[in-house]
Amino acid sequence: MAGTFKFELVSPERVLLSEDVEHVVLPGVDGDLGVLPGHAPLVVTLRPGTISVIGGAKTRKIFVKHGFAEFTPDTLNVLAEQAVSLDGAERSEIDGLIATAEQELADASDDGKRFMANSALDALRAL
Repeated sequence: MAGTFKFELVSPERVLLSEDVEHVVLPGVDGDLGVLPGHAPLVVTLRPGTISVIGGAKTRKIFVKHGFAEFTPDTLNVLAEQAVSLDGAERSEIDGLIATAEQELADASDDGKRFMANSALDALRAL
């Protein structure tokens, strides 16, 4: 398919998503990144946040907690510590993620951990 690239989202347990997509927006540690076909090779660290996956007429949202993304001109591989599809997610599931992020923020012992916990809270509260 012209104008698409292969996107794979992998958690420690399994491959969560593997398909051709048109565009992906990632929550990078240094800011959000848009990925289109032909992107220059790059490896980035992800902060907790929402990945937007655009393919066809639909856009999917997936919350990720920590991870890495590797771009090549025709693939994007995301390795995430935790990933939760927000399409059809129950409010109780999101509330549980918020409670976990609040506890991680309370337990954070350094600025890096506080940044990551705050990023997760901000992304989840925005939902």
